[in-house]
Amino acid sequence: MTAPLPRRTAALLRPLLGGRARLRWTHLILGGALLMPYWLLGTVVVGPLVDADNLFANSLALQFGAYAVALPLAAASALFPLVRPLSVAAARALCGVPEGSLADGPARSRAARVRTTGWFTLHVGLGGIISGMSLALPPFAVALMALPLSSALRESRLGMPRAFEHGWAMALAPLAGILSLVALAACAAAASTLLARLAPVLLGPTPADRLAAAERRAADLAVRNRLARELHDSVGHALSAVTLQAGAARRILDSDAPKDREFVREALTAIEETTRRTVGELDSVLGLLRQDDEDRPAARGGGPAGPTLDALDVLLAHCGVHVALTVEGDVTTVPEPVSREAYRIVQEGLSNALRHGGAAPVTLHAALSTEKLEITMENPLPDTAPVVRPGGGRGLLGVTERATLLGGHAEAGHDGALWRLSVALPLTADGGAR
Repeated sequence: MTAPLPRRTAALLRPLLGGRARLRWTHLILGGALLMPYWLLGTVVVGPLVDADNLFANSLALQFGAYAVALPLAAASALFPLVRPLSVAAARALCGVPEGSLADGPARSRAARVRTTGWFTLHVGLGGIISGMSLALPPFAVALMALPLSSALRESRLGMPRAFEHGWAMALAPLAGILSLVALAACAAAASTLLARLAPVLLGPTPADRLAAAERRAADLAVRNRLARELHDSVGHALSAVTLQAGAARRILDSDAPKDREFVREALTAIEETTRRTVGELDSVLGLLRQDDEDRPAARGGGPAGPTLDALDVLLAHCGVHVALTVEGDVTTVPEPVSREAYRIVQEGLSNALRHGGAAPVTLHAALSTEKLEITMENPLPDTAPVVRPGGGRGLLGVTERATLLGGHAEAGHDGALWRLSVALPLTADGGAR
């Protein structure tokens, strides 16, 4: 069953006069407007050569000569890097080009500028032709359609061909006017479709653009992973320590022994200090998350602010487990990036000991040489199945990532009845800057 005639007519006219066609026509008119300054300059150049009386003389030689001069001028101006984002914005808004098929940002590479030049020249070139047709054809078409009905138009002629003096031509004048408008719409649709198909080719990302975008995504992912490690290490350690201390205090809360009451007091003090310190660290990391990418220290190569080895004594005093510390060298002289990562590694090592070893004592050995800082942590494995507390699973991976980013390495595993974590961090400027 065939569709009704009005519906079929609407389907035929949609590519010429539909919403998308009208937007693309507007894009062509914009191209014609952009061509006007270059065309006016072209008339100044061509006018003396064709002996035109004025710049707006009715001379095809002047019109097309100025057009030929305007296109190279437009192509030269399109070499500026900012032409591409302006062209991309117009193409996205008016041509219906898919979002991901066009490049973002100025054209930095030579290939991108050459492509942009081709697009801009094609846009203003086609736009100038369609704009001229849009100004000239509609009045002419209306005059043709009204010609059989108006004796004044027939007497004035308006520069129409002499063929319309014949009766048969006069009868066909309205049809010729309608066909003129249809031809204008068809030319505009064809030109705009050509631009829409060439937009991804000429305004699409070059290999350099794709590489830059990949680098930006990688940098953003690195920042997110780094902030995630900070949150995991600081908050995870605090929760493990607080859980262990609160559990121990609860078990002896009802005891009247002075020693037990003193233990409860110390446990509550440790919980208070741990939570206060962790809230400060959490605020620091969340502050970085709220900043723009350009304002984040980590996005420029640094890391988020955090405690260093100078605060190691405070960490060990409130970690919830007894730690036997031995230090070789002055760890306060370690470069800040390395010191910050070393602190987090020790913190994560203590968190693992709390999660899996309960209250087993930990041995911490830090050795500083002229080239590297070595950290070794050991704790005995429990005789029964380890007590795995919530929040585990990413700690050792985070330790390895921290060491690798600084150019060092980390190893973890059991040695008989002991669990050992060994980390080596170089002190070189290159390692600390990565």
